Amino acid sequence: MTQDTIVAIATPPGKGGVGVIRISGEHAKRIGEQIAAKPLTARQAVYAHFKNQDGEVIDSGLVLYFAGPKSFTGEDVVELQGHGGPVIQDVLLKTLISLGARQARAGEFSERAFLNDKIDLAQAEAIADLIDSSTEQAAKGAMRSLQGEFSHKVNELLAQLIYLRMYVEAAIDFPEEEIDFLADEKVRNSIESLQQSLADTIKQAGQGAILRNGLRLVIAGKPNAGKSSLLNALAGQDTAIVTDIAGTTRDIVSETIDLDGLPVHIIDTAGLRDSHDVVEKIGIERARKAIVDADHILLLLDASESSEVNVSDYPEVDPAKLTVVFNKVDLLESTNALKNEEESIQGIAISAKTGHGIDALKQAIKDVAGFAQENETVFTARRRHISALTEARDAVARGLDQLKTHNAGELLADELLQAQNALNQITGEFSSDDLLGEIFSGFCIGK
Repeated sequence: MTQDTIVAIATPPGKGGVGVIRISGEHAKRIGEQIAAKPLTARQAVYAHFKNQDGEVIDSGLVLYFAGPKSFTGEDVVELQGHGGPVIQDVLLKTLISLGARQARAGEFSERAFLNDKIDLAQAEAIADLIDSSTEQAAKGAMRSLQGEFSHKVNELLAQLIYLRMYVEAAIDFPEEEIDFLADEKVRNSIESLQQSLADTIKQAGQGAILRNGLRLVIAGKPNAGKSSLLNALAGQDTAIVTDIAGTTRDIVSETIDLDGLPVHIIDTAGLRDSHDVVEKIGIERARKAIVDADHILLLLDASESSEVNVSDYPEVDPAKLTVVFNKVDLLESTNALKNEEESIQGIAISAKTGHGIDALKQAIKDVAGFAQENETVFTARRRHISALTEARDAVARGLDQLKTHNAGELLADELLQAQNALNQITGEFSSDDLLGEIFSGFCIGK
């Protein structure tokens, strides 16, 4: 593809031992040779002084040239590996732009790799997921997607769909045959097998989405219930300030923890109460907003003050995503009296101070997230992937219903085509420019 030659700093902002600048495009080799003042050979590292157009030395380091199409982007690529000072990197970048390169957009290197058929769309997204991974298991899942495991699953589903479409459309195209192919059990068996494959993949993708997005968990409750102590107990460190003074937490305090591979974004909130303090009132309003936006809520109660809870006292809290937690049970003689007015709401007895019940609470958090810790075959996935898989599953179900109810081969074929188009959206075989722009705009500049 004929495009501008692009350039970007590939290492994070700040100081470091090494700073990498990447160039890709038709003029990458020419620009690389010009700044290095040396000829470049594909896949050979060359030490050089990096010079500007006036011959002044800017920096020194290694230059690597990768000839297209055998490169990440599928185009000629040059990497300059110099010193990691931000000023030096910025001067080098400006020099490369003056030599004919253009500052790359966010995600443009990965976008070119996709457009040049070096990776599919699911693999491109996995690059960003790998960079953003907050747990080791999430990183492993992203690497599986990057290596093509998710794409392989999708391609297997597509192969089943295409074979089924060919069989159905052949039956439609040759109606004079004495054999009724649509009444053949082979079609129904194939559809049911496809449905099972889709269900299995949706389940795996759901686990992958949990790995990628994590669980947004809000700790809510009245002042001095021990919310900050619980945050510290779950995080394993003193993230929040803890005192005996009610209302100590006046703003949102957050921490991301690795819960046996599950990323949990814990948010400690200001105590829910009526307050005339202007600053505390702002914190309480932020707490209410965080509660509304949460994936799940831990409603923390002081067990030493009350042995039961009426959820209606907390109108901000959605009972459907609630776990009640009784704290300070170390101050009680027995936990038998602890109860909820609604038996359907789960209650867990803990002591954030002594650690009692914390392991049970962690397990409950994993359970509400639907997280399977020991699954070594999970790949990362996004909500759009699950939506596409669900759309394909629903189309296949509608097609089977048309076949069973009306023996309507044409409608079955159309639903199978809709399912195929839905799956093609995952790998990018069938996608809009708007979708591509939205995906790649969230990448790092150097990717």
